Amino acid sequence: MLGPSCTYATFQLVDQEVGLTLTVPIISAGSFGLSCDYKEKLTRLLPPARKISDFFVHFWNASFTNLKPEWKTAYIYKKPNNTEECFWYINALEAPSALFASNISRDMLRTPDELKDALKIKDRHSNIFILCGTPDDVLAIKESTHVPPDVVFILIDLYNEGYHTNSSSYEHMRDVLVITTHSFRNYSSDNFWKLNTTALNDYVVGYHDAVLLFGQVMRENLLSIKHHSSSSVIKNPFRNTAFDGVGGHYVLDASGDRDLNLSVVYTSGTNHQYKTLFVFDTSINQTKTNHSNPDLPWAGSRLPSDKPSHGMQAQNIIMIVLGLSVVMATGIAFILYRQNRRVRYNQKKWSHINPALITPLDDKERNHISLRIDEDKKGDNSIQIHKGRYDKKPVILKELKNTDGNFSEDQRIELNALLRIDYYNLTKFYGTVKFDCGVFGVFEFCERGSLRFVLNDKISYPDESFMDLEFKISVMYDIAKGMSYLHSSNVEVHGRLKSTNCVVDNRMVVKITDFGCNTILTPGKDLWTSPEHMRLQGISQKGDVYSFAIISQEIILRKSTFYTSCCSDTAEKIYRVQNPRGPNVFRPDLSFESVGETEAELFVLIKSCWEEDPEKRPDFKRIEGALGKIFSNLHNQANASYMDNLIRRLQMYSRNLEHLVEERTSLYKAERDRADQLNCMLLPGPVVRSLKETGRVEPELFDEVTIYFSDIVGFTTLCHHSTPMEVVDMLNDIYKKFDSILDHHDVYKVETIGDAYMVASGLPNRNGNRHAVDVCLMALDILEFMGTFQLRHLPGIPLWIRIGIHSGPCAAGVVGNKMPRYCLFGDTVNTASRMESTGLPLRIHVSQSTIEILQRTDCQFECENRGETYLKGKGKEMTYWLTGVTGQKYNLPTPPTAENFQRLQQDLAERIISTLATRGNERRKTLSTRQRRTPRHSGDNQPEYLHLTDPNIHL
Repeated sequence: MLGPSCTYATFQLVDQEVGLTLTVPIISAGSFGLSCDYKEKLTRLLPPARKISDFFVHFWNASFTNLKPEWKTAYIYKKPNNTEECFWYINALEAPSALFASNISRDMLRTPDELKDALKIKDRHSNIFILCGTPDDVLAIKESTHVPPDVVFILIDLYNEGYHTNSSSYEHMRDVLVITTHSFRNYSSDNFWKLNTTALNDYVVGYHDAVLLFGQVMRENLLSIKHHSSSSVIKNPFRNTAFDGVGGHYVLDASGDRDLNLSVVYTSGTNHQYKTLFVFDTSINQTKTNHSNPDLPWAGSRLPSDKPSHGMQAQNIIMIVLGLSVVMATGIAFILYRQNRRVRYNQKKWSHINPALITPLDDKERNHISLRIDEDKKGDNSIQIHKGRYDKKPVILKELKNTDGNFSEDQRIELNALLRIDYYNLTKFYGTVKFDCGVFGVFEFCERGSLRFVLNDKISYPDESFMDLEFKISVMYDIAKGMSYLHSSNVEVHGRLKSTNCVVDNRMVVKITDFGCNTILTPGKDLWTSPEHMRLQGISQKGDVYSFAIISQEIILRKSTFYTSCCSDTAEKIYRVQNPRGPNVFRPDLSFESVGETEAELFVLIKSCWEEDPEKRPDFKRIEGALGKIFSNLHNQANASYMDNLIRRLQMYSRNLEHLVEERTSLYKAERDRADQLNCMLLPGPVVRSLKETGRVEPELFDEVTIYFSDIVGFTTLCHHSTPMEVVDMLNDIYKKFDSILDHHDVYKVETIGDAYMVASGLPNRNGNRHAVDVCLMALDILEFMGTFQLRHLPGIPLWIRIGIHSGPCAAGVVGNKMPRYCLFGDTVNTASRMESTGLPLRIHVSQSTIEILQRTDCQFECENRGETYLKGKGKEMTYWLTGVTGQKYNLPTPPTAENFQRLQQDLAERIISTLATRGNERRKTLSTRQRRTPRHSGDNQPEYLHLTDPNIHL
């Protein structure tokens, strides 16, 4: 489809990494900006800003005898109101990270006044002025100020869209070089700028030719499908292709951008004709001359130098320079001599950091990096991190075990060399500090811990969304760069390189730590140690290369150090590396099966680094270059800046963090819902909400509630003849069923204490007269269930409960902070308890107040008048037995008479003992029968576990 010409709009489309835009190509007749470079699905038919920037860099560096000297400086004039293409072309020359700004010393001019001031001063930055626009812009400049004769204007006018309508002469274009996409030889000045007035607009031509390109690609794909050759369809047909359109012959490069010839045009002084002086081929970035003897307005008919001349003779300049050089060389030599003596003297001195300058920041967190620079407790992750702040920077204190702080001369020279190390991929060493508990090295602190810890954390750094091959190569590249710098410094060798000595900062940059200190520490033998140093103790640069290879295998596989499927014992691995058997040396697993071209190239590099012969291993300069090449090939770029890699790495980490936040948020919500559900099981819902919102619950007085009490008759006797587990199982079986009955009624379970079960209705949610109805219906359901319930451990033993119900006023509130309970207070609670205790088994004992409330409702409950009952603290009260509901049939158990109840209660213990004895005899008979059926094998001398197999089962 056709893309917009606006770079901002196009960037919003092509920069998405998910969605439809990832699969739909965009053909743009613009999108000049650097932000649209190297987009996989973007094709640009007009020259992008990158091509123009490349032209200026190569054209400035090119020199032609008697025609153009090499230039190193320039002024860039950024007009206040540029056209869109001019805005992006000038922006590419202004951007500090772009190729032009990093190779050419340029000054930006943003207003006409700044341009006038630059033209007036003699000691100006450059004679070369670059602007984008039309000849009218040049004329306006020359009419407003005087232009020195050694100044060159470079006018970017690729499409010749403007021309001066008020003048037929273009004398003001004599000292101007025009950069255009057209090639001219003998056009008159007036006709040249009017060429495109009758032609189509370049954008219109671009859109038209975009349709031609799209049609050509569709036609080729349809023909390939028609001839059953779909396998030959090009992955991206808009790359490395050519076609003819209204705008001429198009050649698209590997990035989908148009390659073409840019013409550098000048104005002839004799007949005002415009001629092509140079031609620049963007496909090979090469400038060629078109005229060997042009008529140029500058001295000697050649382009001037970019630096203004001040009239001084060259011979005088040379003599002055030579004289100054001799004086400066003598002075520098003397200074270096004095400094060398001072340095050699200072290198033998060493002073510890004042402990008062270090603020401790211990926060009891565990260590994931190498804390001690010694051979003891290697890999001990239980040691606490000794963090601090020194000179407003976070630091980590690493204990130096093998010294008391009185360093020898060699050790002081080595520590001074460490102080001078300052590189992006090496942790900064600030010095040593001496405390009462020991001597510590003060190093830069990296927040994310060791590389080993990052590789192990596959939750925070998953392979799928974060630690892909690109990131792994970047990590290896960071280590290689740090080691390359270290080997070229005075330290020369690390000696203890391992994944726990590679740390990661908060920008996901890998840095190497614990280098140096070789005169203080003696290297040990571990999985990272090279074979030659396992046999003969020592350190070397080639040994560091071997250690790098082991770390690289950890990074690629993200498994344990020196992972191999054939061996897991660390001591055995070290022994097999130290003592190889035959020509095949023992190394970690690194298989070439089912890997791509990039991985295979990477594996070859790693295997060359752990060669048995140290001389065959590459140095870190070669490793750094090889990794840089692999990384650039991964993105089809000739070179990738460090900032590009860092930004890409941070983008991946940001996306992974978003994924983790979403995942952890969903887990948090699930846990919060479970916690709320649990809280609502312990406390009423309104109470839970009040506790969450305000942290407290206001006690309330309820005018009328109904309270239910029940307990198990003979519970003490049952417990006496049951095991604790049987008692718990019995209560669990009963009360789980009670709880399920409660779910069908508007009631609230207050608590259970032993065999007592307490329920209330009418609080914390007031429900009118329904509280008495719901409690009575619930009591009938519970009593019906008890008529069918059987004890698992005492079948046949009757289980009776007493139920008491009473209604009245009540106070309620939450008591306590730990295990808070919603408690009820008042005479109503006591009376309900007395109703239960004075009741009879398998009976629902109801008070007069509850009966009166039931009579105010539509429910027709059936009751029997018990008569007056003495209640402790209340005296005699009229009470009732609740027997059912009119129109509903409850299968209630038959309650025992008073005489039967007394007798059965006395005989309960005897019945339990009889039942237990009967069950014991039956169990012994069953075991005896099984023993007679099972043949004995005591004389076969087989292991005991073989006798557990059932002989009737045939395997």
